[in-house]
Amino acid sequence: MRPIKHIHGDKKPHWVGDGFFVKTLINHLDNNPDFNYSHTDPFLLFDYGKPTTFLPNPDYKLQPHGVGLHPHKGFETVTIAYSGEISHADSTGGRGDILEGDVQWMTAGRGILHEEFHSEAFGQRGGVFSMVQLWVNLPSAHKLTDPKYQSIKRADMPIVDLIDNSDEQTVIGQAAIIAGDWHGITGAATTFTPVNMWDIELHKAGTTTLQVPKTHNTLLLVQEGQVLVNDTAVSAGSLIEFSAPIRAHVDTQVKHPPLSATDTVELTYPATTDEGIPIKLLLLSGEPIGEPVAGHGPFVMNTQEELRQTFRDYQIGIFGK
Repeated sequence: MRPIKHIHGDKKPHWVGDGFFVKTLINHLDNNPDFNYSHTDPFLLFDYGKPTTFLPNPDYKLQPHGVGLHPHKGFETVTIAYSGEISHADSTGGRGDILEGDVQWMTAGRGILHEEFHSEAFGQRGGVFSMVQLWVNLPSAHKLTDPKYQSIKRADMPIVDLIDNSDEQTVIGQAAIIAGDWHGITGAATTFTPVNMWDIELHKAGTTTLQVPKTHNTLLLVQEGQVLVNDTAVSAGSLIEFSAPIRAHVDTQVKHPPLSATDTVELTYPATTDEGIPIKLLLLSGEPIGEPVAGHGPFVMNTQEELRQTFRDYQIGIFGK
């Protein structure tokens, strides 16, 4: 079983634009020796947007809630809509809506400008809005790849049943495989490095076990509800950091028995919770890229010189070209 190292979640929420009320649970720019990019590689930043109620916006067409045009370079953004809808547009001419349950996986690559707002339909009606956005780093070989989108509908994600450990006939939840591998089932998204992203929902009392690669940095967000993770109670808005992954070590003199390729994480829907109330979780695991990171604001490169060049390109109007 992969031990829990720490549970994060004590940061104050803040507004991104006027449409996204989030807690930044991961930030690669934080200089925290106990929780920095080396503990989350390849995940750079993670904004958790708890369920927030918005009134109908009378100016939903001319002044939608959200964030105006802004740049990104050197990584990917992944946006998951739990409740509400997000409209986006970008400098390549791309435009679309992220509907409830959908995922947008945007590769910024060599550079893109984009905007994110509440959709017209959601702005007009208002309601509960809940989302997460995370940044996934790109290795140096792909920092300057062409920008692209993967618009992933809920119906396109493989859905797997989560079986109760004590009764193989009892299903206590499901996992939507956004990216990665689940016992040979391949996720909907394509990635540049090995990444697992599983959107999990538990709805019935019981315990189920997940298998995660031993070589991956592994994190688990509790999006809604309260769950037991490896018998530890964790509440909504918390991000679990598991212990460091095993690094490959080759000993040419001594032959050791092979280690199991995976660790386990146990999830328990408490019997004290009213059945039918969903517990929502997001598991992230990734093979560390292990390269230096030079980041500032919306740009993440490998060296300070690359970062300076990015700012120069942006200032003189050749960003992304």
